[in-house]
Amino acid sequence: MAEIDVQRAFELAGQFADAGDWAAARAAYGQVLALEPAHADAMLQLSYVESFAGRYREANAWAVRAAEAPPPAGTEGMLDLLRRLRTFNEVLALRGYIARLLALPRVPHAVLVEAATQAGILNDFDVALRCAEAALQAAPGDPVAQLVHGQLLAHYGRVEEAAAEFEHVLARHPGIANGWWMLSRLRRQTPGANHVASLRALLSRPGLRAADVATAARALHKELDDLGDYEGAWQALALMCRARRASLQYSPQDSRQLFDDLVAWNAGEAAAPRVESAGPVPIFIVGMHRSGTTLLEQLLDASPQVLGVGELNDFQAAMRHATDHYCKGTLDRTIVQRAAAVDFAAVGRRYVEGIAWRLGGERFFTDKQPANFLNIGFICRALPHAKILHLARDPVEICFSNLRELFSGINEYSYDQRELADYYLQYRRLMAHWHRAWPGRILDVPYAALTADPEATMRRVAAHCGIDYVPGMSDPRSSTRVVSTASSVQVRDRVVRRETPKWFPYARHLEPLIAALREGGVEMAAG
Repeated sequence: MAEIDVQRAFELAGQFADAGDWAAARAAYGQVLALEPAHADAMLQLSYVESFAGRYREANAWAVRAAEAPPPAGTEGMLDLLRRLRTFNEVLALRGYIARLLALPRVPHAVLVEAATQAGILNDFDVALRCAEAALQAAPGDPVAQLVHGQLLAHYGRVEEAAAEFEHVLARHPGIANGWWMLSRLRRQTPGANHVASLRALLSRPGLRAADVATAARALHKELDDLGDYEGAWQALALMCRARRASLQYSPQDSRQLFDDLVAWNAGEAAAPRVESAGPVPIFIVGMHRSGTTLLEQLLDASPQVLGVGELNDFQAAMRHATDHYCKGTLDRTIVQRAAAVDFAAVGRRYVEGIAWRLGGERFFTDKQPANFLNIGFICRALPHAKILHLARDPVEICFSNLRELFSGINEYSYDQRELADYYLQYRRLMAHWHRAWPGRILDVPYAALTADPEATMRRVAAHCGIDYVPGMSDPRSSTRVVSTASSVQVRDRVVRRETPKWFPYARHLEPLIAALREGGVEMAAG
């Protein structure tokens, strides 16, 4: 009879939630938990209810409680909880939940694939690989599991194994656009070994989803660029951008208002002195995406004093928790407005405690989340001992590199040339503001200098951070860490300086971007 009561209470709570009556849904799910205190599905649904009610911290707490209970009933509940914990960046709870799943005698392979994906996003690659391998044992022919497994192999630098995995999937499922993209980026294509015909065949299919059009076009652009067919490569890139931009609701005005708010928030801030700390020292590596942040982190990781831990979302998660507000992306105007009441010392403690599991005995660690350039004012307040390195790259180079990248859920400004130029101008304005507001806290690291003279540049970087320079810091091959960013393949090679920028063959097509940058006051060499 109690089970019937629990089920009826759970269904009633769902009806209240569907109607948007958050107070009634909260009370009804509370009744479920009164009858069955370890009901993980009720806790998970309470997390959603609190989110919809605008109570981020309560939603976060319920997700953590759900992870500590016996796993939810059914595949969907397990999948939801994995994604929910990742939403809140509750890394320890997520890792513990995945460990419990791996210990179960039977777990749906789709759940193991999702666990592998989420662990990979956390840069917990050993766990991610275990999950992917377990998924393949449960469902040996599952193409999604194989693609995730292959991608993890690529992160480990096991390129030949990754290529074989992708080719095996695509031989059976040639319509999986993401598989072609994963395969195309593993190596430079040649006239005798490429996938251009397969990609064009895929793009000619009627009724292809917009997301698949964008992904296949991105792969085609990359391969044609490798082959020197720049006109064909541009047409593929234009197709990718059109397909991706059509699915977005991006507003340049919203971005400008966010930058305005950040400048206004920190306008009267007195620059705080640097302080030393007995604990590990974070080195934030920031800048526009595709500016060279992965290369700089790879070089720093060669120091025995530094642990490179990759792109983290822990600081933005700490700010969300402090402001009791969830946002899509790094931050939004609500977070900036609520920052006036934030206890930044508590933000710093939450950040350090949240990443402690990642750290070893090194004195320094890197946080290479490029978009933290938006958070610099908050970082300086929360972590006065932190070091900040800003990758500065030629404006056309960095904008073109963003234009040709297909981002996942971020950087919505990067698919239209004028919108991209506008965002770059706002970024440049904000970085100038941070330098004025926090003099001496930020070291600009020109990408051109890093590739032309890595030793001299890394000596400057080391001096700014208080690190002893060692020769290995001038060669990315000195580091053997796992790399998961878009630069994961090329960053394992020696530092290369391009005599001709990547965008030169596309200069005619990039006239709208170049004109918009010049109109915004960016000085560029002629030609």
